[in-house]
Amino acid sequence: MEYELLGRSGAVVSRFGLGAMGFGDDPDEETAFALLDGFVAAGGTLVDTADVYGDGRSEQVVGRWLASRPADVTTRLTIATKGRYPSWAANDPAAGGLSRQHLSRALDASLRRLGVETIDLYQAHAWDPLTPLEETLAFLDAAVRQGKIRYYGLSNFTGWQLQKTVERAAGSELERPVTLQLQYNLLARQVEWEITPSATDAGLGLLPWSPLAGGLLTGKYEQSVAPAQGTRFAAEAASGFGSYFRSYSGDERTWTILGTLREVAAERGVTPAEVALAWVADRPGVSAVIVGARTLDQLDQNLRAAELHLDPEETARLDSVSEPAAADYPYGAFGSFQRSRTIGPRPVIPPELLAETTA
Repeated sequence: MEYELLGRSGAVVSRFGLGAMGFGDDPDEETAFALLDGFVAAGGTLVDTADVYGDGRSEQVVGRWLASRPADVTTRLTIATKGRYPSWAANDPAAGGLSRQHLSRALDASLRRLGVETIDLYQAHAWDPLTPLEETLAFLDAAVRQGKIRYYGLSNFTGWQLQKTVERAAGSELERPVTLQLQYNLLARQVEWEITPSATDAGLGLLPWSPLAGGLLTGKYEQSVAPAQGTRFAAEAASGFGSYFRSYSGDERTWTILGTLREVAAERGVTPAEVALAWVADRPGVSAVIVGARTLDQLDQNLRAAELHLDPEETARLDSVSEPAAADYPYGAFGSFQRSRTIGPRPVIPPELLAETTA
């Protein structure tokens, strides 16, 4: 296992983190304990959950595991959770959001379920358009000073929301966020237009979730073939959900990316999943990739990528086929031109590009 700094902070975390979203349901508690043990044995240190996962059951499972393991194991871990959404069972008009009222209750409840005095990384699970940003920032700053949390991060924020949060915190001399958790993989690269540049400019470490696009990037699915029984997407289709699979499987770009992914994997002698994970782990600004697993075999397969690094030619091939389509200004060719020249000497703008983008 390799290790990275958690954004601009001095905290060190494993390059891969373990996502606990299904803990207590799928996988069950016994399997979740085995996954946590296996993750720690492999050198993993970042465990990520949220109060809304399983309506609190995920935090409870992680808490019981922490309580059952020796301190020399648990004290070196970074435990991350999130607050923002209400309990599914809540019948409370004040539940939810990033208000002081809700977050004070949510944070205390997470501390109880996890059985800890301090949460290492507390994340705002999404933007709240109703609560004044100053109120949220004041609460998080106070939580750090009270010793309830060590750091805080953001999750699922857009570029302008992230930038406003960082600047408002800095201008008010309050604790600033250190991470941004976001969906990021070879199929979901639109975040590179504004979100990841904003995060890296502010010094926030990226924590990509769904790095395998829910399993599509494992290579086990084929075009025009229904998902096999027992897979996640087969279960979603049976439940009537299935929109995640449909949204990508019907796009020819998905299968072009998968074709190149399989080629690179075969040349390397590794799996497509390992290549996909290595690609996102080495993107600029990434602190740790959040991987999920329902079985020990899945965990072992994912963690094989923990020390894999693609060479520039392999990365360029994957970058080329996965470049997201954006025909409209200010993205498209103009946006790609800007992103590709953020480092180095001031470029000369090609005349044809200038003609296309000037009014």
